[in-house]
Amino acid sequence: MTGSDIPSSFRLAYVPGVTPTKWVRVWHERLPHTSLELVQATAAEAPELLADGGADAGLVRLPVDRDVLSAIPLYTETTVVVIPKDHVATAAEEVSLAELSDEIVLHPLDDLLAWETLPGLPAVERPATTADAIELVAAGVGVLLVPQSLARLHHRKDLTYRPVPEAPESRVALSWPDAEVTPDLVEEFIGIVRGRTVNSTRGRAATPPRPAKDKAKDKAKDKAKRAGAGGAGGGSGGARNRSAAGRKPQSGGRTGGQGGKRGKPRGR
Repeated sequence: MTGSDIPSSFRLAYVPGVTPTKWVRVWHERLPHTSLELVQATAAEAPELLADGGADAGLVRLPVDRDVLSAIPLYTETTVVVIPKDHVATAAEEVSLAELSDEIVLHPLDDLLAWETLPGLPAVERPATTADAIELVAAGVGVLLVPQSLARLHHRKDLTYRPVPEAPESRVALSWPDAEVTPDLVEEFIGIVRGRTVNSTRGRAATPPRPAKDKAKDKAKDKAKRAGAGGAGGGSGGARNRSAAGRKPQSGGRTGGQGGKRGKPRGR
């Protein structure tokens, strides 16, 4: 791959509840000349966004279509029940599904949990979104089961939550469009989320092109160094020439002296 082929930016999609901050920070430290653009998408929208090329990679919720997308599972979230702060269940550290059998359990249309059998009593209507369901819980209409990160995302002072160990869980994964060769920048991000060091030979993208102003500075420095080296060479050469000019050839002097002696006429 040549420098001109390296993308100047990397688009990372992420779904509600997922916080990519720590990985983005490492990205900026390792690839300061390649910007990272965050693209927010719902859990339902994210797979299609990746498949259509709307992002280079994404932090999504499983499952995804493995015929279209590659994925590396990252972690599994605890499921919690969101309840009013004055609810009787707040007295316990955990809540079982059986304890929710007499509760109206809200089931929003964007629910992320794969239920075989819905717990509790059904509501008259399904809320359109998790945010709408949170408002209903605050109004005392029912309770809501969600991944813990969504309970934190929709935090309210009048609500709290408790873990429900028996409930289905949600898995978060790093995903990208399936291809024979994984793009260099995707490999770089894979290395970051997996905790590879900066010196790792895997997942290293080609060095991004340096800005033109940096290249110009380097050229100017090289030119100055060459000029300095040439001047130093010329000075030493001149010194050698002057030294040579100031010395008389010893062999020539001796020859001349001997020649003078041979040329002197003998007395008779």
